[in-house]
Amino acid sequence: MLQAEKRSAGSRKAWLRSLGAMALMLCAEPSWSQANTGSPPAQPGAPTLTVERIKVHGRSLEGNLEGESADRTVLVILPPNYARQPGRRFPVLYALHGYSIGAEQWTQEIHAPATIANAYAKGLPDMIIVMPDAKTVHNGSMYSSSVTTGDFENFIARDLVAYVDSHYRTIPDRLSRGLAGHSMGGYGTSRIGMKHPETFGALYMMSPCCLSARPAEQFNPAMGADLEKVKALSDSASLPFMLRAQLASAAAWSPNPKKPPLYIDLPVQDGKVRAEVIAKWAANAPLAFVDQYIGNLKQYRAIAIDVGDQDSLKVDAQKLHEVLDQYGIANNFTIYPGTHVSNVAFRFQDEVLPFFGRELKAGKAGR
Repeated sequence: MLQAEKRSAGSRKAWLRSLGAMALMLCAEPSWSQANTGSPPAQPGAPTLTVERIKVHGRSLEGNLEGESADRTVLVILPPNYARQPGRRFPVLYALHGYSIGAEQWTQEIHAPATIANAYAKGLPDMIIVMPDAKTVHNGSMYSSSVTTGDFENFIARDLVAYVDSHYRTIPDRLSRGLAGHSMGGYGTSRIGMKHPETFGALYMMSPCCLSARPAEQFNPAMGADLEKVKALSDSASLPFMLRAQLASAAAWSPNPKKPPLYIDLPVQDGKVRAEVIAKWAANAPLAFVDQYIGNLKQYRAIAIDVGDQDSLKVDAQKLHEVLDQYGIANNFTIYPGTHVSNVAFRFQDEVLPFFGRELKAGKAGR
């Protein structure tokens, strides 16, 4: 049975063991990054939007051991009235892409700017939409704080927001900033959102991955042996999807500045599962640390979570929803017909954007 937009505090239920919703469990096929998500039809009166491709320097990313560029590509999609009303300021939505894709592929996956233009044709209030690129040598930063990849958490919450506020006509108020993301981006939204209520006022997690800690038995010694053979960062590009994602997770959650050239600790070494590394990964699971940030979450004007009914990530997404209910934190939770990626463009157009259109504090219209 589908469940739609539950707000009431629900009782806790007995759940299945974690399905291992880490980045490496997102999909069994490496072609996921080229997913055909379906394109919503053009709406009459949809405006032509301006898309700016800029570089934003992240102080939080400087000196990372992986050699990731501190100058990140960012797509900024300006609202229809941005040029026509030079005295007006606008709310901002920051939208985070998933694992194995960057900002450009994220726009293809959600068919932007067409879906954004469609939303305006349907009455979406003007807002600036910002899409940063967090793709790394191993295909994803996990939007985490690591000496190996760089501090992408604070790049989003501090560096990027500061840049956008200083270079665009924004409303520099947390209640006028939203944070959303799909899959790894949904994980980033949960992680950053819990820790930075001073920056954002509304959150929308689309099919968030990586919410639960993985038990030791889910780590495959054979995969560990393959990863131990990787001797250079460049070797990552030839790895299968699962193995590459495990490197990305290690770079984000178990960095080791004393272990060049990858600067990571793997969860399996010499055929044995390393409990101390698994513990570090578990410490980065939002369902493990959410109880520490309840006061922060209560500061949000609105929180939403959605997931497809054919997506294994729905188990953990519902767990997060129930934790919020348990603490009396209002949240919209929706299980909709679809897979991990099948309806993401439609959801972005018809659910995510209108959500922020309702919840973000807008400025006064000006000339």
